[in-house]
Parts: sequence; C-alpha cells; structure tokens
Amino acid sequence: MNTRLAAATLFLVAAAVPAAGLAQAPQAARVTPVAAKSMQPANPAAASAASPVVASQPPDFRLESIGMGDMVRISVFRNPDLTTEARVSERGTILFPLIGEMSVTGLTPTEVGTRIADKLRSGKYVVNPEVTVSIAQVNSRQVSVLGNVQKPGRYPLDSTTARVTDLLALAGGIAPTGDDRVTVMSTRDGKTTRNELDLAAMIRSGDLSRNIELAAGDTIYVGRAPMVYVTGEVTRA
Repeated sequence: MNTRLAAATLFLVAAAVPAAGLAQAPQAARVTPVAAKSMQPANPAAASAASPVVASQPPDFRLESIGMGDMVRISVFRNPDLTTEARVSERGTILFPLIGEMSVTGLTPTEVGTRIADKLRSGKYVVNPEVTVSIAQVNSRQVSVLGNVQKPGRYPLDSTTARVTDLLALAGGIAPTGDDRVTVMSTRDGKTTRNELDLAAMIRSGDLSRNIELAAGDTIYVGRAPMVYVTGEVTRA
C-alpha cells in the first residue's frame, strides 16, 4: 500500500507542474503590453525634438524689392498695348495704363505683378491677366567700388551680389597694383563705420564670416599695395 501511495503522489506532482506553467502564461502575456508602454518617452516634446524638422520657407529676400529711381518693365500676356517701361518716381509710384498711379516701392516684381493683375481683373479690363514685371535698371541700391580695381564704378545690389567679394568680382577683381586689404565704408542708422577686410587671410583660412554683407550706399575701397623700389646697377630698376 505504501508503494502504491508513493506512486500516486508522484503522478499528481508531475501533473501539477505543467498546469502551474500554463497558469503563469496568461500573466506573462499581460505584462508584455505594460513593458512596451514603459519604452515610450515620458515627455512627448522629447520625441518631437528627436524627429527630423523640416526647414520653413525663408522670407522673401528684400534686396529684390523695387526702389525709387528704378526702371521697371511690365508686360501683360496677349495684351502688347499694355507693355510699359516706367521709372519709379520720388513718391515711389509708377503710372500704368487703365490703372493710373500705383505705389511699388518696397515690393518685389512678383508682388507688383500680382497687384496689377488684381486691378485689371477687378476693373474688368482684362480677363484672367498674366502680368510679368522685371527690373530693367537698378538705381535705388548701388554700391561704389573705388581704388585699385579693374573697373571702378557703381554696381547694383541684388540677391546674388550682396557681399564684398561679389562686388569686387563685378568690378573685374583687384588690379595688379591693388592691396589685398579692402576698406568698406558703411552707414547704418546715421552712423558711418569703417571695416578692414583682409581678403588673402580670409581665403587662406576659409572663414567667410568676414565677407561683409553690403547695403545701398556702401563704398568699397581698394588701396595701393606697398611698393619696394629697387634702384642702382640692376637689370630692371
């Protein structure tokens, strides 16, 4: 009887072990979602900061805007009689057929074209007008380049020629007698400042932070390079 009792007890223990394992399986399944939830960042802002950020569209570059004294050319598609070339007056206005006088200073050519199209449409002069505006001659924002350059003169500023090196390139570069040190005279808020720019050092270092951004009325001056005189009994004095 003792042998049969021991065998029965051993059978019951062996059967209970898998049953206990099955009983624990649902508990493990319930723990898994909690663990997954704990892996999420507690601060949503941290997650958004880690995600890539799409750069916003940069604002319109105002060096492209129209100023007093500029010459503008305006054309309307399929309406050649409305083609106009006008100089912006001291009041910042131009005269356009059918519309009359309108202000254009501070606006880009695209903005002026949109306004003219709106006026032609609202006045029922042209159905679905397509207006193109361009700056034929820039007179309102110019920079003087003087001294030892290939072509001294006044040059217009725009979105592609706003730095010192851009204007020197328009002037044909520094002449053989010119110095690598360039002087920039600027007037901001009624105060005139003088900046020295060493072009050779800037190019050698690759640091373009000193490539000054210019504004209308600024002056670039390239001085004469230091000279050494060799005289006496030499082949080329």
